[in-house]
Amino acid sequence: MKIGLMSDTHSHLDPKVKEHFAEVDEIWHAGDFGSIELCDELEAFKPFRGVYGNIDGGKMRVRYPEDLRFEVEGLDVFMTHIGGYPGRYHKRVKAILTENPPDLYICGHSHILKVMPDKQRGFLHMNPGACGNSGYHRIKTLIRFEINNGKIGNVEVIEIGKRGKLDKD
Repeated sequence: MKIGLMSDTHSHLDPKVKEHFAEVDEIWHAGDFGSIELCDELEAFKPFRGVYGNIDGGKMRVRYPEDLRFEVEGLDVFMTHIGGYPGRYHKRVKAILTENPPDLYICGHSHILKVMPDKQRGFLHMNPGACGNSGYHRIKTLIRFEINNGKIGNVEVIEIGKRGKLDKD
């Protein structure tokens, strides 16, 4: 199964997202959609899973959960928006990850792309960075990967261009 992973769109869907995710089986969004219209567009494009982020209002919070735990192709996945990364977890998320570690832990929020193992808990952490035009990131990023029999492979980091409206260019 091929997965397209994104986060922090902040109401902006770059057309390159659909180009890079044309061959994926599902799109996963780690929060801060920004608008219900963006959610509708992604859901119409591909099978879709997501969690709401701190900027997402009532409609997104009704449609999407804060945390999402699911299994795909034998892989246990936990996704949330604000969660941190190995060595610097948010207190609420650290308790979840320690008590019942997934195989793959995904979050967004920081706008910093990271793919790194949590060696202590035995899982992989992914944050796809940000692919919208709001925030301090300079380059919009996505992650594409495959899941086969509970294993993650062919992980690709995709840069889709500079963030719009750069303050200091």
